[in-house]
Amino acid sequence: MSKEIESILQRYGADRTRLIDMLWDVQWQRGYLPEPALLELAAGLNLSLLDVRETASFYHFFHLEPAGQHRIYLCDSVLARFNGYQAVREALERETGQRFGRLTDAQALFGLFETPCIGLSDQEPAMMIDKVVFTRLTPGKIADIIEQLKQGRSAEQIANPAGLATDQLAYVETLVESNVRTQRPMFFRGKLNLPDMLEQMLEQSPQQVIDTVVASKLRGRGGAGFSTGLKWRLCRDAQGEDKTIICNADEGEPGTFKDRVLLTRSPKQVFFGMVAAAYSIGASDGIIYLRAEYHYLKDYLEAQLRNMRERGLLGRRIGGKDGFDFDIRIQMGAGAYICGDESALIESCEGKRGTPRLKPPYPVQQGYLGRPTSVNNVETFAAVSHILSEGADWFRSLGTAESTGTRLLSVAGDCSKPGIYEVEWGTSVNQVLRMAGAHGAMAVQVSGPSGECISVAKDSERQLAYEDLSCNGAFTVYNGSRDLLHIVREHMKFFVDESCGICVPCRAGNVDLLHKVDRVIAGRACQQDLDEVVQWGAVVRKTSRCGLGATSPKPILTTLDRFPEIYQVKLVKPSGPLLPSFDLEAALEGYAEASQALKEKLETRS
Repeated sequence: MSKEIESILQRYGADRTRLIDMLWDVQWQRGYLPEPALLELAAGLNLSLLDVRETASFYHFFHLEPAGQHRIYLCDSVLARFNGYQAVREALERETGQRFGRLTDAQALFGLFETPCIGLSDQEPAMMIDKVVFTRLTPGKIADIIEQLKQGRSAEQIANPAGLATDQLAYVETLVESNVRTQRPMFFRGKLNLPDMLEQMLEQSPQQVIDTVVASKLRGRGGAGFSTGLKWRLCRDAQGEDKTIICNADEGEPGTFKDRVLLTRSPKQVFFGMVAAAYSIGASDGIIYLRAEYHYLKDYLEAQLRNMRERGLLGRRIGGKDGFDFDIRIQMGAGAYICGDESALIESCEGKRGTPRLKPPYPVQQGYLGRPTSVNNVETFAAVSHILSEGADWFRSLGTAESTGTRLLSVAGDCSKPGIYEVEWGTSVNQVLRMAGAHGAMAVQVSGPSGECISVAKDSERQLAYEDLSCNGAFTVYNGSRDLLHIVREHMKFFVDESCGICVPCRAGNVDLLHKVDRVIAGRACQQDLDEVVQWGAVVRKTSRCGLGATSPKPILTTLDRFPEIYQVKLVKPSGPLLPSFDLEAALEGYAEASQALKEKLETRS
């Protein structure tokens, strides 16, 4: 066994659940995941090579073949395409001499890859080079970056010319702007006194803390909107002494970047929310699952965790309380949108493919390593800290009766002031548009592709609230110059690419729906095609295994509902018994070719 692999195995105690971390370490050393290294990992973990390859092959950012000394991932999203993506893409190919997705030389200096939204929708076009991100790209910037890489400088040196320590906030803010547009009434308005809050919390029983969260009526900010206090209570009451808290920071929904900003500006508020959950539930282990695209945050977040340990806010005997032992580790993702599903995320934390589990049992019953597990979103944990600081009544005074508190919005697209906005639940769509300078808006994609595409003309007075228009944080604006049909197509393609493939409705159904959109765009669809889209979309949503399939048809279904004219204008009427989408000439041409081939074959035999 090589010394490198032996060292990696020792670093993680040959723990099979840390396989993804080990794969990352190998790839950082070798540039990709060569089979001999995977064989050595498998032997050290008492697994087969197929077990290791099964995990490695699932994730977008792992490479089983040489991928270049510098791996460059250009964000290919709808918003990137609005802002000069094509010119940047061409500049990358021109300056590197490579083509996207095609590595012609195993020793190549560069590998070019496309990737979906990387959490930088407010500053596109953007790309990642190794662990570093670059924003607001232009062809000129590309030429400069590539030239410096050719001269031997690292991506980090280029992005951080002042040589700032990577575990400091200044480094993170050198790479990425936070773009916090509002500082009221809860987030980003000042530091909380965490030691005092810990002392006050420990004066209460765990049940009292849960009761406070229940009384606040806080609902999960990840999108599903389940009662946070009820989830904690169910997890506390579940059988099993070992329990786990997981923070879902796999912010993969295109158009969403609020969790990135919270982890940049208020990480300790997020971590303290996890501490509160651990005290309430009786958990000793905590994991924050950080998406691979946020790797540049890792050193900074590790430093924040170390500081909390030094202050007695994490580790053994937190706050001096016997038996209250809880710590948090960072688990890096490796590029899989499906891991936003809490059960797929748990599978990934265990070093496996991010395949959603069948429910029940639910994670609060059997989650990470079979233990009762509470999985909550970054914003949810941060909100808990403010609830414990200000009280349940204060939190409940904000928002609406069924949607208490505030909501962080990631506003991007056709507006003059993209960024993070904190609004109370109950704020209208029109109010957000005015704040963001979104003049001439035609449509808003609320909650990303998995949410609703609404019409500004018809829906501008609707409220962001669970009672009306639920929102997971993404708020993407489109003006009248945008082709909604092509946006729908890009969103459907995203879901096709990101499906884990475990269930047929999602694996096959989304492909069929994408073909229908292509048919409409090509002018070869009729009303029957649209009727079938509605029927098939309902089947996919009802029968898919997880949330991806339950929401993936929505780009088509919600635009059909709010913008039917963009489909109707493309339709044609059947001129005979065949659908317009059926190409008779092509079919007959294929038949003629097959007949001729058969004729020639028979003549040869005779």
